[in-house]
Amino acid sequence: MPEPTTFIPSLIIFLIAYFFIATEKVDKTITAILGAALLICTHQIHYHAAAERIDLNVIFLLIGMMMCVNILASTGLFEWIAIVTAQVTKGDGPRLLILMLLVTAVLSAFLDNVTTIILIAPITILITQLLEIPTTPFLILEAIFSNIGGTGTLVGDPPNIIIGSKTHLTFNDFFINLGPIALIILLVLGLIVKFRLGNQFKVSEAAKSNLMQAEPQLAIIHPKRLKLALPCMGLVLLGFFLSHTIGVDTGIIALAGGFLMCLICKQDIHHALAKLEWSTIMFFIGLFMMVGALEENGLFEVLGNHVIDLTKGNLLITALAVLWFSALASAFLDNIPLVISFIPILNSIIPGFCETAGLDPNSAEALQTIAEPLYWSLALGACLGGNGTLIGASANVVVTQIARKNKYKLSFGDFFKLGFPTLLISVAISSLYIYLRYFRFVG
Repeated sequence: MPEPTTFIPSLIIFLIAYFFIATEKVDKTITAILGAALLICTHQIHYHAAAERIDLNVIFLLIGMMMCVNILASTGLFEWIAIVTAQVTKGDGPRLLILMLLVTAVLSAFLDNVTTIILIAPITILITQLLEIPTTPFLILEAIFSNIGGTGTLVGDPPNIIIGSKTHLTFNDFFINLGPIALIILLVLGLIVKFRLGNQFKVSEAAKSNLMQAEPQLAIIHPKRLKLALPCMGLVLLGFFLSHTIGVDTGIIALAGGFLMCLICKQDIHHALAKLEWSTIMFFIGLFMMVGALEENGLFEVLGNHVIDLTKGNLLITALAVLWFSALASAFLDNIPLVISFIPILNSIIPGFCETAGLDPNSAEALQTIAEPLYWSLALGACLGGNGTLIGASANVVVTQIARKNKYKLSFGDFFKLGFPTLLISVAISSLYIYLRYFRFVG
């Protein structure tokens, strides 16, 4: 086991950086890059070793999806979806709320939750103003449901992107294992929201009439571009489903899809690249380097041994501990660095469980019966835990910024009242799901 003196300097630097990331006293991208630079300059990790820790599959996936979504957004597609959704309900407030939440969740599963909120929230504000119903609860619930919807696929939430890349789990693996529980949670919470909050969204007849007079087709400002972009997006999604079969990583598929969409839609590549969220991409790069230093110095091996000691080597208890700890931690800390930090811990304890079970750690059986329950527990905890507070997930912060920009007050307390009970309910359901699917009926 590594000596504590080996990893303590790098841990101190990481914790200081983590503090500034969590409190946002300094821009988190600046913090991550400076933290990585400090670790390299103090020789906690060699530059080349740090560079090798950068997961290009994650970086390429983010860049490709950002390019695709930006082009689709420029056509007016998402505004059209929002208006049509509202008209389908004929202006009925509770039905509109539920349908908008489901649309948000579905979009978040195949785009990503931050992008979905950026696209849907401004339209939601317009619709709620038109119908003269409360806007803030709509926005909070959309952020919550975007996080739940993003839980169901590899590309829906950044923690899943990281887990998929670090563990070689495929898009289909995520869809099959996390899709069902995400759907169950959406249905349960949808019913709760309808019966507990539905009375807040009564719409007058005059407001309903104004909505029904809107012409959604006018939202499509570039119909030719949309006709060209949709097949490209379809190819990207098909590539995600077939990525394991064809042996190509999702990052390359997304990156190629983004550039193909630029070519087909005749978008200026310099403009397309300029619109990318480079601060987010650089944030990931800095985090990969910082966590790489901790892994290089043996911290995760030590933590892994402590986890096994605390759970007495019981895999079910370990999985549930990972689920609840990551969920509660993600409510108050950024779930991206949490997941990046947690994966090496899980990787360090999996061989021990395999040895106890008499399995080869590299076998398919070990992956299915030992590793996957732990990975799925981490994914569920990190994604669902982000709903606990206003700072728990990037989508929550984004929706707050949009609300304030439009002169709506959305406080930490407002979000906590809806978000934290959602966290407890969804993680409790996930605990039962983990037990039934991976332990109760497994021989």
